[in-house]
Amino acid sequence: MDSLTWLQAWYAEECNGEWEHQYGIQIDTLDNPGWSVKIDLKRTRYSGIAKAIITDNHASDSDWIVCKIVDDTFEGQGDSLKLLPIVQQFRKWIENF
Repeated sequence: MDSLTWLQAWYAEECNGEWEHQYGIQIDTLDNPGWSVKIDLKRTRYSGIAKAIITDNHASDSDWIVCKIVDDTFEGQGDSLKLLPIVQQFRKWIENF
């Protein structure tokens, strides 16, 4: 299963009639340019995990990715070609949890 299909399935699994009204997934662009992905872990089985930097790769100003867990939220940012690697990093973290 590709990572976008997997993310859709993860989201659908978390939707329980309540969670999706307060929490969810946000995908946005950055002005440097790049991507920002925030995925709420609150009220999921992944809630309460300690702060963690999952990956921090700053190869250059135009080739970078940072993914971390802060306050029950997965936060991924990366350059304009890193949307898929951010989602893949989230998937890897979830599958290895």
